[in-house]
Amino acid sequence: MKELVEMIVKSLVDKPDQVKVSQLNGEQSSIIELNVAPEDVGKVIGKQGRNVQAIRVILGAAGMKLKKRINLEIIEKR
Repeated sequence: MKELVEMIVKSLVDKPDQVKVSQLNGEQSSIIELNVAPEDVGKVIGKQGRNVQAIRVILGAAGMKLKKRINLEIIEKR
């Protein structure tokens, strides 16, 4: 899942070298934390949150195969 998110996000942003993805695994769920450059956060979220929602839908579908709930969190650096 981590590689999938990284590939999708790197294609959206202007600074793909600053994309960092980490995954925390639990028994029934996983949390994927996404760090991007501050100026790329808007591109990842998209208009009215459409881009991030689409990524979450893909993760949800992939998680059903694994019988896990997968949450995506965007970490904002200031």
